[in-house]
Amino acid sequence: MSEDDIYAEFAQQGIALERLEHPAVHTVEESAAIHQALPAAHTKNLFLKDKQGKFWLVTLPSDRRADLKAFAQLLGAGKFSFAKPEDMERLLHVTPGSVTPLAAANAAGEVTVVFEAAFREARRIAVHPLRNTATIALPFGALEAWLRAKGVETKVIALP
Repeated sequence: MSEDDIYAEFAQQGIALERLEHPAVHTVEESAAIHQALPAAHTKNLFLKDKQGKFWLVTLPSDRRADLKAFAQLLGAGKFSFAKPEDMERLLHVTPGSVTPLAAANAAGEVTVVFEAAFREARRIAVHPLRNTATIALPFGALEAWLRAKGVETKVIALP
C-alpha cells in the first residue's frame, strides 16, 4: 500500500487529515518544530520483535519513555528486542525513521499495533505517511478503525 493509496482511501471514507511537508526527521528531538506547526498528539513508534518471533509496533506519545521490559510483560510477549531494519522493510515497507502505524496495513496479520491509551483523549494523532519528510494529523478513532478494516490487530492499552 502506497502513501497515495492511503490518502485515496481516507478521502473515500471521509477521513479528514492535515498534512505538513518538512525536512527528514529521524528522532523525536528533531521533530520539535513539527509539533508546533501541526497541533496533534505526536508519536514515537517502536518496531519490536518478541522471543517467539512475533512483530509488534508500539506507538507512544512522543514525550514518553519506553520501558520494553514492562511493555513485554503487560502484553504477554516474553521479552522484546528491536526488530531488524530488514524486517521493517520486508513487512512494513518503510525504512528506519519512517515507522508509522499506517505501515502496518502492509503487514496485516503479521504485526500487532499497540497504541498508548492516552491517544483516545487526543483530538488528533500525528504520524508519518510512510516517509519521514511529512507528518499527517487525523482523528485517532479514524486511524484505529482504518487499521482494523485492513485486518491489522490493534490494542489500545495504558502502558507503564
